Amino acid sequence: MQWLAALTALLTVAVAIALSYRPLGDYMAWVFTSRHHLGVERLIYRLCRINANQSQSWKAYLGSVLAFSAAGMLVLYLLQRLQAWLPYSLGLPPVAPDLAFNTAASFVGNTNWQSYVPEHTMGYTVQMAGLAVQSFVSAATGLAVAIALVRGFTARGTGVIGNFWVDMTRANLRILLPLSIIATIILLLGGVPQNFSGDTVIDTLAGGSQTLPGGPVASQETIKMLGTNGGGFFNANSAHPFENPSAWLNLFQTYMLLVVPFASIRTFGRMVHDHRLARSMLICMVALLLIAYASLVGFELANGGAAAADSHGALEGKEWRFGIIGSMIFTAATTGTTGGATNSMIGSFTPLSSMVAILHMVLGEVSPGGVGSGLYTLLVLVVIVIFIAGLLLGRSPVILGKRVGVREMKIAALVILVMPVLALAGMAASMAIPPIRAEIIDYSMSQANAQGMTEFIYAFVSAAINNGSAMAGFSANTPWLNIVLGIIILLGRFLVIALVLAMAGSFASQPRSVDRDGHLPVGRPTFVILLIALVVFIAVPTFFPVLTVGPLAGGL
Repeated sequence: MQWLAALTALLTVAVAIALSYRPLGDYMAWVFTSRHHLGVERLIYRLCRINANQSQSWKAYLGSVLAFSAAGMLVLYLLQRLQAWLPYSLGLPPVAPDLAFNTAASFVGNTNWQSYVPEHTMGYTVQMAGLAVQSFVSAATGLAVAIALVRGFTARGTGVIGNFWVDMTRANLRILLPLSIIATIILLLGGVPQNFSGDTVIDTLAGGSQTLPGGPVASQETIKMLGTNGGGFFNANSAHPFENPSAWLNLFQTYMLLVVPFASIRTFGRMVHDHRLARSMLICMVALLLIAYASLVGFELANGGAAAADSHGALEGKEWRFGIIGSMIFTAATTGTTGGATNSMIGSFTPLSSMVAILHMVLGEVSPGGVGSGLYTLLVLVVIVIFIAGLLLGRSPVILGKRVGVREMKIAALVILVMPVLALAGMAASMAIPPIRAEIIDYSMSQANAQGMTEFIYAFVSAAINNGSAMAGFSANTPWLNIVLGIIILLGRFLVIALVLAMAGSFASQPRSVDRDGHLPVGRPTFVILLIALVVFIAVPTFFPVLTVGPLAGGL
């Protein structure tokens, strides 16, 4: 019966995404190829002195990304430090310097890792003018970078890949903002609050009192999901009844997480005029997501122990209104994207379920990945597959008429090294310094055993891959973890972006060949199998040693 419910939930979300895939994907392709600027866009360009008709080289594009992100990080940091003097601060004090740095890095890096209790730390102004704004623009930045890489494939030796300011503006005004308005109305109809009432104290039936927090929740929740951000308005995140009140809204929020990343594959196919490659990439994404979902459900339904057997699965740490199935489909979506939202305590999952969640992240979050980041990461892996398969089969390593050479392969190799190097180096440094190791074991970990190590591993992987979810029980609000995780988040985000843009520039400098005789056929099942195998081969062996001292040890 539970497996039937799992299939029903999956089909519900899948049908909704399938209905949105083509119209949304085609619309996004039109947005980024249109030569027409809206009136409000022209006003923004005029005020900011932007030449919207001037295309940029990859270096200029990267410079714009870094300058815009640095300015956003500075503003968000100052908002937190000046919180006590801002309106609607709810009487909350300024955020500590190390925590303010961590939070600014996290939201600018589209990670939204939260080392704090939101309702006790951030007032409404910081939530709206700081965190929500960065949730929009960081998602738009990722989408802009992905489109720049796509333009690299379509350029005919020009060396230019578009204009970042135009791409970012259009992504916000034409895609994320309209979708957010529609989704916010649906959330309001579903019972998600939107107010400025502050805390309300009520008398309970038992004779005590309880404080109910209010706030502009619906509008913040919308971009948290659509932008694959994940930062919760409340500490319980999407397990909180004010953020995620019911089972049907839980499925709707799962849909919100997945719809833009999946539709971007259609956008890619439309822009490069090759739906065969887009279809192969889509199949790869879907296959990896299905494997993760089935594994999560299977391990959570396995009746290990009397309590789990009596309740037909491991229900500890899960909201009854979602149950195991609602929790697992949400977890599969959030670990397969950069959307670090959680609707259950991942720390209460069975050890092998926790391992699946970690592995789903270290796959590179390409199933389907975050807004923009999933597309450009998978394209990098496609480049590697085409190069390797082309050499093995004696075919020309060419993708979309562009030759894959030594330069492109060096860039691709560096891209896939960024996340494991940052995650593993961060873990090693934290455990190599005796005082820091003692602090993590005694304070941060919930238990000094395999479960505690799983929490520790999960935190560093989540930061390096820009996911942002965490296992409940791990306390990361220490100066060392705030600073180190913040640095890892920034490097994990912007090193990859720099490399992706360098690859876009390299392809854009090449003339496009229309002769594809002898090139590797990308629309066949063999190519899909090779792509899936490469994703798994890159991720699993790299992290297997650390998994043996964490979730694998606990599971065995």
